[in-house]
Amino acid sequence: MNTKEDIVAPEAPSPFDTPEYRRSRAAYRLECMFEYFVSIFAGNAFLANMLLYIGVEDSLIMIISSFISLAFLFQLASLFVVQRIVRIKRFVITFHITSQVLFMLLYLIPFLPVGVENKTAAVIVCMLVAYLAKYLVFSMLYKWGNSFVDPEHRAAYSAGKEILSLATGIVLSLLVGYVMDAFTAADNQRGGFLFAAAGMLIFCICDFVCLILIGKGIKNKTEEKREVVPFLTVLRETLGNRDFRHVIVLTVLWDVARYFSIGSFGTYRQEELAYTVGIIMVIDNVGHLARIFISRPFGRYSDKRSYAKGIELALILAVIAFAFVVVTTPATRLLIIGYSVFYACCFAGLNQNMQNIVYSYVDSRYFVQASAIKNSIGGICGFVATLLGARILDAVQAAGNTVLGVKVYGQQLLAAGSVILLVIAIFYTHLVIGKQRVMKQ
Repeated sequence: MNTKEDIVAPEAPSPFDTPEYRRSRAAYRLECMFEYFVSIFAGNAFLANMLLYIGVEDSLIMIISSFISLAFLFQLASLFVVQRIVRIKRFVITFHITSQVLFMLLYLIPFLPVGVENKTAAVIVCMLVAYLAKYLVFSMLYKWGNSFVDPEHRAAYSAGKEILSLATGIVLSLLVGYVMDAFTAADNQRGGFLFAAAGMLIFCICDFVCLILIGKGIKNKTEEKREVVPFLTVLRETLGNRDFRHVIVLTVLWDVARYFSIGSFGTYRQEELAYTVGIIMVIDNVGHLARIFISRPFGRYSDKRSYAKGIELALILAVIAFAFVVVTTPATRLLIIGYSVFYACCFAGLNQNMQNIVYSYVDSRYFVQASAIKNSIGGICGFVATLLGARILDAVQAAGNTVLGVKVYGQQLLAAGSVILLVIAIFYTHLVIGKQRVMKQ
């Protein structure tokens, strides 16, 4: 006969196993995929191709291509609004979709009946407003979507999410690259821009539907009822946290290292290395394929060891990537494939871990504010690095691509600077971040 001590109450079912949570995780996974599709058009070779068409100079293209670094500054606005928003879902959807539509409108700018200066100004305004809308709600969307994910499997879920986006993105970019090259070969680049705008519009609609399908979640419903935390308390829990300040330093090192040179590679591949948009897409997709194969192992490694360990390993891959650019010239242009592969692979450990690492050192109640502060400071420093890199690129090109009498392209010199900064970031991650006590939440 069973005694009272023998009777064990059944465990309450985990909310992560409920239909709402499963549907929301699937919808968030697809939303990230459609958002990625739009980003394929709004950056990289497609954007550089459009800017070259309207007559923008290389150094200015480098700055425009790096607007994403400055855009992180817009996350600071979320510090003042996140706690006052009752309907997070509606707020996020409104600004996120506005951003996606503005990116689509970029490809209609070549049709404006104005000069190069006005078209360039229109591109700048459109991109800045699009990034303002996107990054105002970036951390909110990230926290909302991940609230349906078991914290013990967060990195693995992120890896699966990336694999879906990358695998489908490979097919999309190859198709679009082929179509854009066909329009260029037919001397009808404007037709290619219309094709891009139409495709982006379809992806915006799909993105919207996915966001609608994501539920509120227990955590979000609870947060809606909480009291507004004083701003000084937010600062004390974020900037007043020594461990989090170290994360900010790491973010600055990474953003400065990549934005110092990355914005110049788009035109370098098309002009000096003489690759077409379609071939660039093929090269990039080789990198994406490699990233797909290592994303899940990277996710499991980060879940088991720590987000910091995952970042450290990824930074080593980033060093190798930029080292390939250092030795890439028109005579050795195939080496750019090495850059594409290793740079794509490094994001298997950086893309999500640089966000997830905030959970390790800051109370989850302040995740949105901490992410905004971290990304904004890194973005500001990254954009300053872009401006410096653009000045150096101009100077090297004005000197006939020679430095101290040695033939060298500006992009090679900038990549060498990135390598040095990344090595510093690796040591900082290992010796400082990796020694900190990790919070489980």
